[in-house]
Amino acid sequence: MFSNPLRAVLIALVATTSAVPAAAITSLKVAVTGPEAVNGVENLKVIATLTNTGDETVRLLNDPSSILDTLPADSFTITNDNGATPDFIGAKVKYSPTMAATSTDPSAVTIIAPGTSVSFTHDLSAAYNFTGAGYGTYTVEPSSLLHVVGSNGEISEIRPDVEPFVAKITGGKLAVAHPAVTKRATFNGCSPDQEAALETAAAGAQSYARAALDYLRARTAATPRYTTWFGDYTSTRHDTVVDHFSKINANDFAGFKYDCTCTRSTVYAYVYASDFGTIYLCDVFWRVSQTGTDSKAGTLVHEASHFTVNGGTKDYAYGQSAAKALAVNDPDKAVFNADSHEYFAENTPAQT
Repeated sequence: MFSNPLRAVLIALVATTSAVPAAAITSLKVAVTGPEAVNGVENLKVIATLTNTGDETVRLLNDPSSILDTLPADSFTITNDNGATPDFIGAKVKYSPTMAATSTDPSAVTIIAPGTSVSFTHDLSAAYNFTGAGYGTYTVEPSSLLHVVGSNGEISEIRPDVEPFVAKITGGKLAVAHPAVTKRATFNGCSPDQEAALETAAAGAQSYARAALDYLRARTAATPRYTTWFGDYTSTRHDTVVDHFSKINANDFAGFKYDCTCTRSTVYAYVYASDFGTIYLCDVFWRVSQTGTDSKAGTLVHEASHFTVNGGTKDYAYGQSAAKALAVNDPDKAVFNADSHEYFAENTPAQT
């Protein structure tokens, strides 16, 4: 039998241990539902339901390229029984996660309490062209990457468990035209002040593209400016970037169509890659400077790089810090990252 002093120590240890709270668990699950068979891809609309399966409330950024936004972005991996995938024809977006994390706009985040769910309907015909892949049975898997905003404002990644969905396209259309500017003028829904700002930005973008191309053609070896944004130098990767800027420089930014009707508070702009020359400008675009880091002129270069005819860049990383990290860790992706092209062109702070 324990002595009284030893017994007191054991009781104290038990009490202390039981008083330590269990660590909170952050866990999410995404399930996709929809029609099991459709006649015509325009009827292929799926619902992505995100459930908080953990025991703490989470704040998630409504990244327009994720399932938490209904903009027709590349938010799904879609594959048929033969391994074929539809072509992505949707929107490519310049987005600011850091701005969204500090925004007072409630639409910037989705807050999910433990045990609750949120659902978003996605029209897959607005984002994907199934013509090449053809009729058949497709597995639709949602993107598994989301971003959590902590109580201190820090952004971290979380990958929910995913439940894919299987649907069959039995006949009808395999592609539907995406929304486009219907007005034939250069500007759509733009105020006189916005038109004037865009004319200045277009001239700035043209200057950025020309200067970037001249720099690249004059230097065929590693330089601080090149390696900062595109990583280790190889002639193949260098030639890829030269090709992109050659095509962007050949664009007439002053002749593009600009749509000013977007009201997304954490988005700069977006384009449909196959709809060359049309750029949709959103709220952040109007709040930034004409030149410099993440500027109006730089944004136009970013969006122009997305056009298929200009090389069809993607959005692997947003922001200077993430773009620099991408250059170090994956230069093959860096030379196809839109923000990397923008920051190279803006060259702020200046590098040689």
